[in-house]
Formats: sequence, structure tokens, C-alpha cells
Amino acid sequence: MRKHPIRPLAAVTLIASVPVAVWGLLGRQEAAGFRPSELDYLVRPLDVPAGVETGLGVVAAVLAVAAATVLGMASRPGPERFDGRWWQVLGPLVAAGALAGAGWRVVTAGVIGANIGAGLVILLGGPLVAALLAWSAGRGLWLARARHRGPRPPRGGTGTAGWRPVPREGM
Repeated sequence: MRKHPIRPLAAVTLIASVPVAVWGLLGRQEAAGFRPSELDYLVRPLDVPAGVETGLGVVAAVLAVAAATVLGMASRPGPERFDGRWWQVLGPLVAAGALAGAGWRVVTAGVIGANIGAGLVILLGGPLVAALLAWSAGRGLWLARARHRGPRPPRGGTGTAGWRPVPREGM
């Protein structure tokens, strides 16, 4: 089976572009009707013009859709298909990225008084993102190790009693 260098690149592009897309497309979350000097910030937002933020969000969203399309088309049945079990690694990473992008907008929101949303993002979103990252790391290591162990017998059903693994080359 030949290597497909575009697949890892597409996976990295998908993981990296989702937080930027969410961050850019959400836009600044500031209390309406107040001058910027009257607003309180837990963390000051990046000094990027609103149009540039939106442009970065749109470009990142297009890259994310393109990368997901490449991986989705590679997941179709065929001799050189992308192993669908790796979506169990990519899915949580994409979700963690989306939460991080939205969470950054909430933490950097300009408010009057206390930023309660930022506290919720830190208390609930932080552990959730950490859990998603831990799941992805564990599942990724499991799948990488399983690839080196060789094929597994089919699960249940008839016709599995005489199954034998195909001998590896060089053994």
C-alpha cells in the first residue's frame, strides 16, 4: 500500500483551521451601546481589525471544509481507503478546536462588570477541552499500536472459526 502525504496534511489543516474559523466568524463579543473605554476585559482581544478577523475566519472555514472533504472522500470503500477509525481521533480534536475558538471569544469579550461567561468557559470548557485532547491522544496511540500488531480476527458470526492471520512478509 502506498503512502498518501495529503491525508496527514489534510488532517492537520482541519484541526488547525477550525478554531480560527470559529474565532473569526463569531466576531467580537462586546456589550452594545458602550464606548470601548467603558468596557471591562478579563483578557484584551488581539488588536486585529474586524474585517481581517472575518476574512481569516472565512479562509479558515474554506480550508476546514476542503480538508474534511479530502478526508471524507478518502474514507470511501476501496483498497487504499483512509481508516475510518481515525475519525475517533480527529472528531474530538475538531470539537476541542471549535470550543477553544468560541471560548477565546467569550474570554476576550468586552463587558460591563464581571464576565460570567469567561468564568464558565474556564470552569466547564477547560476541562472539556482537556478531556477531548486526552481522548484523542489515547485513541491515537491505541490505533497506532494496533497497526503494528497486525490484523485481528473478524468479530462473531459464522465463518470465523477457521480464520488465520495472513503471514507477514519476511517472517
